[in-house]
Amino acid sequence: MTDQLAGANYAWMSRYEALLQALETISAQRDLRSLVRQLKEQLHTVVEFTFFDLLLYDPEADKMTLIVPGALPDLPPEHRFQDGPGYVVWTTQEPVSCDIAELTRRWPAYAELRRSEKLKAYCAVPLTTLQHRLGILHFSSTKISSYGEEEVRFIHRVASQIAIAIDNAINFESSRELDRKLTLERDHLANLLAVTNAVVSRLELKDIFEEVVTRLQKLMSCEFTSIILYDETSGQLRWEAASNPGRLPMLPIGMTIPMGETPLARILRSRQPETLRREELLAERESTVLTTLANAGVRALCTVPLISRGNTIGLLSVAYTARDEVDETQTQLLVEIAGQVATSIDNARAYREISQLHDRLANEKLYLEEELRNEHNFKEIVGDSLALRRVLAQVEMVAHSDSTVLIRGETGTGKELIARAIHDLSARRTRTLLKLNCAAIPPGLLESEMFGHERGAFTGAIAQRMGRIELADQGTLFLDEVGDLPLELQPKLLRVLQEREFERIGGRSPIHVNIRLIAATNRDLEKMVAERQYRSDFYYRLNVFPIVIPPLRERPEDIPGLVRHFTLKFARRMNRTIDTIPTEAMERLMKFSWPGNVRELENVIERAVILSRGPVLHLAKSEFGAGAEMQLTETASTPPIPGFPAPQQAGDERELLLQVLRDCNGVVAGPKGAAARLGISRSTLFSRLQSFHISPREVRQTSRRQQLTRAIKSAPKE
Repeated sequence: MTDQLAGANYAWMSRYEALLQALETISAQRDLRSLVRQLKEQLHTVVEFTFFDLLLYDPEADKMTLIVPGALPDLPPEHRFQDGPGYVVWTTQEPVSCDIAELTRRWPAYAELRRSEKLKAYCAVPLTTLQHRLGILHFSSTKISSYGEEEVRFIHRVASQIAIAIDNAINFESSRELDRKLTLERDHLANLLAVTNAVVSRLELKDIFEEVVTRLQKLMSCEFTSIILYDETSGQLRWEAASNPGRLPMLPIGMTIPMGETPLARILRSRQPETLRREELLAERESTVLTTLANAGVRALCTVPLISRGNTIGLLSVAYTARDEVDETQTQLLVEIAGQVATSIDNARAYREISQLHDRLANEKLYLEEELRNEHNFKEIVGDSLALRRVLAQVEMVAHSDSTVLIRGETGTGKELIARAIHDLSARRTRTLLKLNCAAIPPGLLESEMFGHERGAFTGAIAQRMGRIELADQGTLFLDEVGDLPLELQPKLLRVLQEREFERIGGRSPIHVNIRLIAATNRDLEKMVAERQYRSDFYYRLNVFPIVIPPLRERPEDIPGLVRHFTLKFARRMNRTIDTIPTEAMERLMKFSWPGNVRELENVIERAVILSRGPVLHLAKSEFGAGAEMQLTETASTPPIPGFPAPQQAGDERELLLQVLRDCNGVVAGPKGAAARLGISRSTLFSRLQSFHISPREVRQTSRRQQLTRAIKSAPKE
C-alpha cells in the first residue's frame, strides 16, 4: 500500500513538474498564435486528450472566436454555442465533464456535430482571470471513458494559468498594436505637418504647386503626382502641376480638361476620394489625361478633391505603376494633405487678389492724382440754353444704362465734362472713371498703356503693369480723341467691348473685365470709315448712343453764365475781388465766334482777370486775337446816356460824367448816386468811368476840398 501511495505521489509530482515546464514555455510566448501552438504541444504532457479547442470571447462583437480548431471541418470560425456545453461553461463559469452518452442526451445537436470523432469523454473549463472572462477550453478524448473529478479540478487549475498567459499575450499584442498605431499616427501627423509647413510659407501658386507635387511623390511612394484646379469662369478643369521624374509622359501645364461625365468630374461633384484602376482608365477614351496615364503604365490612380471653406476648388492625384490598390491609410493621408493644400491655394489666391487690388488702388491713386493735376477744374455744367438742355436730357437718358456712348463736338466744347456727368449719374459712380487720351500717347506705347504688360514682355518691361482697361474694371473708361486710335489697336479694343476680355502684352491667359466705354472725338469718323482710315465694325460698336455737343457760337445765351463762372473761379484762385463785368465787354464776348469754344473763353477770362487792377473785369480787344475786329460788330461811339443829349465828342461825355459825379459828391451807387441820376446800371457807369480814366474817389475828394474852400470864404470875418 505504501508503495502504491509513493508511486501515486511520484506520478503527481512528475505531472506537476511537467505542468510547470509547460507553463514556463507557454508564458514565454508574447504572440498569441505562438502561445496557442505551444499550448497544443505542451498540454499533451499534463492532460490526456485527443482533440483540443480554444475559444476566445470578442467583447466588441459579442461572440466567441475559435482560435484552435480541433478535427471539426464543418465547425464555423465564429460560434456562440448556445446549443452546446460550452455555453453552459461560459454562463456558469463552472467546468463541465461527461461521457459521450450524457453529452448526446444533454446536447444532441453538439454531439451530432462531433459524431465523426467517436468521442468517449468530454471536458470544458472556463478561461478566466481575476479581471476578465477570456473564453473556454474544450478537451475531448477517444481513449478514456471519462474525466474524473480530480482530473477536472486539475484541468481547471491548468486553465486558470493558461488564462493568465493568454491575457498577458493579448495585452502584449494590444500594446504592440497600440504602439504601431501611435507610430503610424505620429508618422501620419509628421508627414501632414511637413506638407503644411512647406505650403503655408508660400504665397505664390507656382511655388505651392511645385512644393506639393515634389513632397507628395516622396511621402506616398508613388510614380506620379498632379494638381488639377477648377475654373469657375469657364466651367472646366485646368492641369496646373505635376511631378514626374522621367517615368511617365508629361502633360502640358495649363492644359484645359473638359468636365463632361469623366471620373474627374464625378469626383469633383461628389467630393469623395476615388481610386481608378488600369481597366477603368483605359475605358475613359474621351479623357486625354486618363488614357495618357493608362498608356504610360499606371495601374492605380488615387484622386481626392481639394476642398476649402466648403468649396471644391480642384483635385489632387497620385499614380502608381507597381500596384493596383491604394490602402485606406494612404488615402486618408492624401485626403488630409489635400485639405491643407486647398487652404493654401485659397490663401494664395486671396493674397494674389489682394495684391492685385493693392496694385490697382495704387495705380488708381496715381492716376487720380495726375487727373487732379491735369483736370480742367469744371465743377458743374454751366449754361441754360435750349441746345445744352437737349444734350443734358440725352445724358440723363443714357446714364443709367451700360451702353457705349460716343460724344462728338468741336475741340473745347466740354466733351470730358459730359463724360463725367454720364459716369456720375450711372450705377458705376462709386467706381473709378479712368481717362485715356489716344492722341497724347505715342502709338508704340498706347497698347501697353491701354492693355498693360507682363514682366519681360519687351525691352524695358522690368515689372508687371496693369493697363487702363484693367484699372477701369467695374467702372467707366473714357477714351478721348478716339478718332486718333491706331488701326491695329481697334480690333483688340473691339474684343474688349464684345467679349469683355483681353490679354496683357506678353500674357497668355485672358483677363475678364466689366467696363463701360465712353468715347469722344472732334473728327468726322464717318468720313474716315469711307476713306478706310477707320474700321467700320469698331465705329459701329462705338456709335451705339451718339451725343453731339453744339459749339459755343450756337448757344451764345450760355456765355454770360460761363463768363461769371470763370471770373469768379480765377479771382478766387488769385485772391482777387472782381464783382463787375462791363456790359460792353459782355456784348463783345457774346458776339465773338469762339473757334476754341469754352476752352478758349476760359483762357480769355483768365487773362482778363490777370490784367484787371480793380473790381471791374478789364477786357481789351487784343484778347480776341488777330481778325477779331472783323467778327465784332461795334459802333463808333457808345450809346447815349438816357435823359441826356447825345454827346458830339468823347470829351463832351467825359465832362458830363464828371459833372454828374461832382453833383453827387463822387457817389456812384445808391438812390442818390451818379448811376441812378444817369439812368444806367452801376456796372455800366463804372465801365464808362474806367474808359475815361475817371476815379470817383478823386472826384469825391476834390468836391470835399471845394466845399471846404467855399465854406471858408463865405464865413464872416471877425
